Amino acid sequence: MHIPFLDNWRKRHGDADGAALTDALSSDPESAAQLLSECELLREQAGTAGVELDDSVESLAALDQLLPRWRDDPEVTPWLGSDAGLYLGTVIVRTVPGARWLRWPDGQPVVRLPSGRDMDVLEEGGSWAETGSPELSQAYAEASEG
Repeated sequence: MHIPFLDNWRKRHGDADGAALTDALSSDPESAAQLLSECELLREQAGTAGVELDDSVESLAALDQLLPRWRDDPEVTPWLGSDAGLYLGTVIVRTVPGARWLRWPDGQPVVRLPSGRDMDVLEEGGSWAETGSPELSQAYAEASEG
């Protein structure tokens, strides 16, 4: 899955194989978390609907209530799904003690939960954007339980 801002970041850092992102995730997790939390398209859609994305669990519930107008545009849905997954991961990493970002060998960012399980937040976000299920707040609840 291509994530435009990550692709651009990798180019700027000469990171074709993802090593710099892996290093950033381990050596400077807050900066890496900031990069992964950008979610520009999702923030735009939410802002238009009057929803503030403040990295809270409540903001996930508010996103679940949005009318899914983006589904009318098949080109927007995958990008919005990636953003939704990254935002879900951002909320988990910032609110669940012990949760952290890491990178799978294929380059995809995932969230390692305190239990040691890896959560594919991009898959969760993609499913939410396409079908509305699972709800982002539900995915968060499951992640926060371990």
